Amino acid sequence: MAEQEVEQCDVAVIGGGPGGSTAAALLARRGYKVIALEKAHHPRFHIGESLLPMNLPVFERLGVLDKVRALGVFKPGADFEADNERGYNTYAFARAIGQSPPHAYQVWRQDFDRMLYQHARESGADAREGHEVTQVEQRGPRESWLDVETDDGRSYRVQARYVVDASGRDALLSAKKKLRRKNDQHQSAAIFGHFRGAERRVGEDAGNISIYSFDHGWMWMIPLPDGVMSVGAVCRPDYLKQRKGRTLEFLFDTLKLSPALWGRVQHAELIDDEVRVTGNYSYDSRCMAGPGWILVGDAFAFLDPVFSSGVYLAMSGAEQAVEVVDQALREPRRETTLQRKLEKRQRAAMARFSFFIYRFNGPVMQQMFRQPRNTWQLEQGVISMLAGDLFDTPLVLRKLRLFKLVYAISVLRDWRRSRAEHKYRLAQARAQFTGGNTPLDKA
Repeated sequence: MAEQEVEQCDVAVIGGGPGGSTAAALLARRGYKVIALEKAHHPRFHIGESLLPMNLPVFERLGVLDKVRALGVFKPGADFEADNERGYNTYAFARAIGQSPPHAYQVWRQDFDRMLYQHARESGADAREGHEVTQVEQRGPRESWLDVETDDGRSYRVQARYVVDASGRDALLSAKKKLRRKNDQHQSAAIFGHFRGAERRVGEDAGNISIYSFDHGWMWMIPLPDGVMSVGAVCRPDYLKQRKGRTLEFLFDTLKLSPALWGRVQHAELIDDEVRVTGNYSYDSRCMAGPGWILVGDAFAFLDPVFSSGVYLAMSGAEQAVEVVDQALREPRRETTLQRKLEKRQRAAMARFSFFIYRFNGPVMQQMFRQPRNTWQLEQGVISMLAGDLFDTPLVLRKLRLFKLVYAISVLRDWRRSRAEHKYRLAQARAQFTGGNTPLDKA
C-alpha cells in the first residue's frame, strides 16, 4: 500500500462559506500558508440571503464591497407587519443611533459565497473545492493532522499548525469533540421557496426584508436580483410535523395563513417548483476554541434567522479569529486569554440577539414591534440591533438594556399569555424535527 501524501501548512481552514473564506483570505494576506478545504463545489445552495449593515465595514476591510454591491439588492431596512394604514412599520437603518451604515444588501448566497471563496484564492489561500475533511487528529497544540477525501476518489493528509473550523452546520470539530449542544431555549424549522413576480414594497421600501407573524412562527420575504423573491416560514417543529402530501401544497397553505403576505405572493410563480425544508436550527458549542483550533460562525453556534444575523456573526467572528490565530502562532502564551476574550465577545452578541429571537412570537414583543415607540430612543436602539451593532457601541447597549426593562414591565401586565408562550417555546425546544430535504438535513 502506497504511503499517503502529506501536505504541510500554517493554517487549515475547513469550510468555504463566508466565515471560512474570510479567515482564509485574511490569514493568507498576513503571509501564512493557508489550505482551505470545501467539500462541495461553488456555486452551492445556501439559505441566508439577507445581510446586515454591519457587514459592510467587514466587506470593506476584506476588499469585496464593490463585488457585493454588484451582486446585491439594496436593502434600506426591515419592515414588520402592523395594524396601520400601510399594513407595516419600516425600521430604516438610516435611523440607527450608532455608527452602523444606513443600508445593507440582499444576495443570492450561491453567488455571494462563490465570490468570497474566489476572493480568498486571489488573496493567496490555496482554496480547494470537492475536498472533504473526514477526520482531524490533534497530536499537539501546533500539530493537527487532517484526513481529506476528494470527490474524484483521491485521499491525502494535511499537517497544520492551526485549524480554523468554519464547516457550518456540519460543525465538524464541535461534533468530534462532543461540544455541540442543542439549544434548550428555542427550536424551529423552516419551509421556503423562491418566487418570480411577487409584489415588492413601493418607493424607498422596495428593497426591505419583510417579516410577518402567524400563529406558528414567522414568515419572510426577501427581494433578490432579477425580480426573484425568497419567501418562507420559520415554524415551531410541531407545526411542520403536520405536513402531509406534497411539500409544495403545504408551503402554499402555510403562506395563506398570513393574508398580507399571501396577497403579495398569490400571483407569483414558484421557480422550478422547488420547495426546501430544513430543521433543528438552534445550537451552540460548549466552548469556541482550544490549543491550536478555533470555531467560526455556524461551526460554533447557530441562532434562529429572524434577524439575519448568521453571515455577519460568521464574518465578524472570522475576522476576530484571525487576530487570535495570528497572535497565538507568534506568542503561544497569549492564546488561551485571547480565545476566552473572543468567546465572551461572541456569546455576548448572540445573547443580545437571542433576547429578541426567543420572545419574537410572544404577545408582548409582537405588540412592541407592531406599535413601536421611540421614547428614550428605544425604537432606534432596536434598529441598531437589527443593523447588527451589538458589540462596541455603549449607547446602543444602554438602549437595549432599557428596552429589556420596559419589556419586563409589559410582561407583568400580560403575564398569563406571556407565561403560556414561554412554556410552549420551551416545550418546542425539546421537540425533534425530521424530514428536511436540504443537503445539511441529508448529511
